[in-house]
Amino acid sequence: MKFRVRCKSMIHFLYICAIEIQYVVSRMQQILKYFPDLTPRQVEQFRQLDALYRDWNAKINVISRKDIDNLYEHHVLHSLGIAQVLRFKDGSQVMDLGCGGGFPGIPLAIMFPNVHFHLVDSIGKKIRVCNEVSGALGLDNVTTQWSRGEDVRDYYDFVVSRAVMPLGDLVKLVRKNISRQQRNAMPNGLLCLKGGELEREVMPVGRKVEITDLRDYFTEEFFETKKVVYVAI
Repeated sequence: MKFRVRCKSMIHFLYICAIEIQYVVSRMQQILKYFPDLTPRQVEQFRQLDALYRDWNAKINVISRKDIDNLYEHHVLHSLGIAQVLRFKDGSQVMDLGCGGGFPGIPLAIMFPNVHFHLVDSIGKKIRVCNEVSGALGLDNVTTQWSRGEDVRDYYDFVVSRAVMPLGDLVKLVRKNISRQQRNAMPNGLLCLKGGELEREVMPVGRKVEITDLRDYFTEEFFETKKVVYVAI
């Protein structure tokens, strides 16, 4: 009887493992559909994100628990929308302001291993998650700072962000951090992930704004209203 119970438990365990593996494989196919030239190391790093964020999200809530099953589409692929607008050149310096649990900074750091990403957030617990996840992935191109954006004084080619604050306020905040040295195909500035109707939000910034619809790059319904907003600074 004990043997049968153990067998049933083992079968159930293997079944759960098979489902989890199938889920990760399907999500990785979603990434590879749009970015087919990833190296084996990059594929492995993206694959590891699922287990790492499930583990840390159970300890420190950085992603809605209802949304954790949508990690790859709503967070990883969304972050990589910036890579559809600009391929950062090697040696670029990028700050992720208001990084939360590491989006968009960590997926971009995997995508661009020769670009330095500095992740900044005012909440220490979120920075801890960024440190643990980037450390587990071996991302030596990631540094972090527990700080408010007002206190960051270093210079960067670009600042990236995901719906942290109204665009006009964000531009004012990061203007001091934009380097004058140009090295990318687009002038230095801000790349921000936004959603919904942006007409009123971009008005204070004026003609410097370029808006890219992510639905032009990703076919999933989630991206129907998602955009990358670029502001040259």
